[in-house]
Amino acid sequence: PPKYLSAPRNRPEGKVLETVGVFEAPKQHGKYETGQLFLHSVFGYRGIVLFPWQARLYDRDVASPVTEKSENAAGHGSKEVKGKTHTYYQVLIDARDCPHISQRSQTEAVTFLANHDDSRALYAIPGLDYVSHEDILPYSSTDQVPIQHELFERFLMYDQTKVPPFVARDTLCAWQEKNHPWLELSDVHRETTENIRVTVIPFYMGMREAQNSHVYWWRYCIRLENLDSEVVQLRERHWRIFSLSGTLETVRGRGVVGREPVLSKEQPAFQYSSHVSLQASSGHMWGTFRFERPDGSHFDVRIPPFSLESNKDEKTPPSGLHW
Repeated sequence: PPKYLSAPRNRPEGKVLETVGVFEAPKQHGKYETGQLFLHSVFGYRGIVLFPWQARLYDRDVASPVTEKSENAAGHGSKEVKGKTHTYYQVLIDARDCPHISQRSQTEAVTFLANHDDSRALYAIPGLDYVSHEDILPYSSTDQVPIQHELFERFLMYDQTKVPPFVARDTLCAWQEKNHPWLELSDVHRETTENIRVTVIPFYMGMREAQNSHVYWWRYCIRLENLDSEVVQLRERHWRIFSLSGTLETVRGRGVVGREPVLSKEQPAFQYSSHVSLQASSGHMWGTFRFERPDGSHFDVRIPPFSLESNKDEKTPPSGLHW
């Protein structure tokens, strides 16, 4: 029998559940199409697939045939990890679910350098996320507007002859083509320490001229997942940032983005985005997160080393929210 997906709805007499769709069997092979409705397996929000990306996943938890130690430019010893192709998706998050996941995941993970006179200007597109293939629990719905998002009807249209019955409008294709350099997900890095898995996705944002020098900007999205049942809390971050210009910067601080998230069996994950700038066109970052156990003891979780590479075929950054 079909399994129905339900969501709470507010009524005067209290919260009740109403049916919003029917679960489908997750795809073991292949990829989901534009317009696929899904429930996020970690954060629980409703979403819809805009388009897939083929990324190189560098998983340091998977044994590699090449295990020699190598020294990178910063003298950071690490094992060689070969990237494997993995499917990720650009998705829209249902605005009704954003308030419920705001403590666990930033819902403005996609930011751009705006092409304005103010060299510090950034703008964010709310309710966009990148999810891996295994994050998706697909479902179907008879609702012609099943996702509430300001871009839903601008990007997608209902077509009952198609499966799934939502197809890309020309505006979605044009938006992807125009903003491709700032949307494209190419490398994903993952490593687990003491059952805490850290996933990092870096994005190049563009270059700015400042005081007769070039400043290169990246954003990076980080997901922390507790794969164990023990409750832990993130207390500190320790970053090492190496620039091709020859500088090595150390950054220490409490928590991340002003938060010290607790990872438990009920709420096992936390996701956030941040930004970094270099005076050179490339570099790399690595570091540790310090976690605290209930007994007051601490342990360090490795952040997998990841490269910061600039796009050679650089295009003009977008100037605003116009498609």
